[in-house]
Amino acid sequence: MTSLQQMPIKVFYKQKTVGTYYADILVVNKIMLELKAGEGYILEDHELQLVNYLKATEIEIGLLLCFGKRPQFKRKIFSNC
Repeated sequence: MTSLQQMPIKVFYKQKTVGTYYADILVVNKIMLELKAGEGYILEDHELQLVNYLKATEIEIGLLLCFGKRPQFKRKIFSNC
């Protein structure tokens, strides 16, 4: 079993690399974890960020974990088929 921290994800626009995202943790090349700390609630921007990471990779399952006064999590799925 392998996990990677701060996994770089290349961002393309019109077939040209325009930047790099960094996913927090990739577990067994199957699940992407995006970690957030702060007020303890999940924002729509956090969810969109995770979905964009999934779109940029072959990973289809993402978990958004938000730590704070009241920890929360959300599961996102993006089919790359």
